[in-house]
Amino acid sequence: MVAELMALAGPAPIASPLTELMPAELPVREHVQLKGLWHRYPNAAAEEWTLQGIDLALGQGELVGLLGPSGCGKTTLLRLIAGFERPERGSVCIDGRTVAGPGRWLAPERRGVGMVFQDYALFPHLDAWRNACFGLRRGQDTSRAGWLLELLGLKGLEERYPHELSGGQRQRLALARALAPGPSVVLLDEPFSNLDVEVRLRLRSELPAVLSRCGASGLIVTHDPEEALAICDRVAVLRDGVLHQCARPRQLVQQPATAFVGRFVLQGNLLPATAQGNRIHTPLGDLASSEGALSPGEQPLEVLVSPEAIALLPDGDGEAWVQGREFLGREWLYQVQLGTLKLRLRLPLEAEYGRGQRCQLSLRPGSTGILFPTREPLRVLDAGPA
Repeated sequence: MVAELMALAGPAPIASPLTELMPAELPVREHVQLKGLWHRYPNAAAEEWTLQGIDLALGQGELVGLLGPSGCGKTTLLRLIAGFERPERGSVCIDGRTVAGPGRWLAPERRGVGMVFQDYALFPHLDAWRNACFGLRRGQDTSRAGWLLELLGLKGLEERYPHELSGGQRQRLALARALAPGPSVVLLDEPFSNLDVEVRLRLRSELPAVLSRCGASGLIVTHDPEEALAICDRVAVLRDGVLHQCARPRQLVQQPATAFVGRFVLQGNLLPATAQGNRIHTPLGDLASSEGALSPGEQPLEVLVSPEAIALLPDGDGEAWVQGREFLGREWLYQVQLGTLKLRLRLPLEAEYGRGQRCQLSLRPGSTGILFPTREPLRVLDAGPA
């Protein structure tokens, strides 16, 4: 980690002027371009790719989230952009110049990239001021570091050492250090994962404004869909090294490109299905397509429905049973087992059932679903018990 920080600090960081964040509805200039990126680590088998054919662009002033389960390649993608890893195929371009690709390689310190690590990676023997100034070259004006410490609420703490700061203060200091050299791109690897809930919510809400004030584009790794949708201009969803979709939060929610996106991002339920004309049969009831008879092809069919779309009826002879529940403040989130299906249901507080409760499940009349892989919208015809 220290070696990576030294590489990023380098003797000659590239500064960029402060600019205002462009309005989200306007087209933005592509600042970072990833084209056909493939990567695998040296000891991996020939078919074990960490990343597979990634095409992704980051607009000037954008904050883009990298979302996906553990081990899907999110951190590796950051390392390729920063220059800590070399892609086996494809290219990385920053601000119109190729920094990695066939016959081309630019060292990390020459890319104009700042990085914020999950564990902060602050130097314990340096106080806050010297940590913030670490990436500045000798003789460089330190006023930007002072401005960042004030902007991030650390003014007056310059002489404190990392162990004398709270978790939130250490994270702010790590961000100040990454931004002090004036990078055009900031990469953040799950920066809020070690913080308590209140501090996490406050810092993540401040991040877009801080990056905007500094004129930097941002790419943030997270495995939390709520976090990504809350603060990012666009969200890229990865699974097993494959980019499933990159879209604005609203589009991601309303038009998931794959069944995985719907299940992971929306925390929805995937039901096995069969088609007969325009009618779709699932274990919980039937749905219909408004687009006429379906032509699903040879791929297995699945229907994505929300946790709110499933009703629960207690029944001592029911085939389904309650595995557990979570209290969400205004409602319950139930985990229910039906055969091999593990389903999530959101129910009102008065619907209070214990673990092991036998029940029947059905689709609520008037609810909707999405058929995969065709992505056709569906509506519930009637509710039938499981």
